Amino acid sequence: MTDLQSTERFSNRVDNYVRYRPDYPRAMLQWLEHEHGVNPRWLVADIGAGTGISSKLFLDGDYKVIAIEPNAAMRGAAERWLGHDEHFRSLDGRADATGLAAASVDLVSVAQAFHWFDQDAARHEFHRILRPHGLAAIYWNTRRLVGTPFLEGYEALLVEYGIDYTSVAERYGDDDMMRQWFGDGFRGSASFDHRQLLDYDALKGRLLSSSYMPTEGHPNHEPMLVALRKLFDATAQDGHISFDYDTRIFVGYPG
Repeated sequence: MTDLQSTERFSNRVDNYVRYRPDYPRAMLQWLEHEHGVNPRWLVADIGAGTGISSKLFLDGDYKVIAIEPNAAMRGAAERWLGHDEHFRSLDGRADATGLAAASVDLVSVAQAFHWFDQDAARHEFHRILRPHGLAAIYWNTRRLVGTPFLEGYEALLVEYGIDYTSVAERYGDDDMMRQWFGDGFRGSASFDHRQLLDYDALKGRLLSSSYMPTEGHPNHEPMLVALRKLFDATAQDGHISFDYDTRIFVGYPG
């Protein structure tokens, strides 16, 4: 992340972020291995690692991971969760100044934080720290906006009550932008189905983990929770809703 606003905007949401943000599908890591030759001998730099959700995917695959995260509260959460793993270490660093040595890592992993980066500066830094055979994998969970009454109602709720939801949502890149970002080094992309099954408390936590939603004390906060409860009651099946995603990944060498 690149500025004070982006690096600090999740500081008061860490607990909800840890408990309720989605992970990433194991099939995505298998695709990296089968299609792009990534393997557990590769050292991973997980940039903008946050609370460690993306790092956990690689640790579970027996990779060594260096998590780079500028937000102290989120980095501390990752250390409490993953610090017992001898394959994990974390550093206070940024996408444009990771603190890593040149040509020192094999895979740059960037998950949900990518849209907060200064992307030109990040590309130069990734090129600097990657070994010649290395790759960058940029991926994120894109919440589906349509397809079920819940998904459509949830999107309407965000539009109505969110503080800066529209401007944040517009930061995510499309396929053309990502191909341009990699340039001639682009190697491929893929999409994977992913979902969370959430009861009401988990859905509330998932909502409040989003940086653009009002926190307690804001005039939109209580009306938002009333609307969320109504949406849940109207759309839940067996006490849960399905929070559906497309997990997008783009891979290449940032030249």
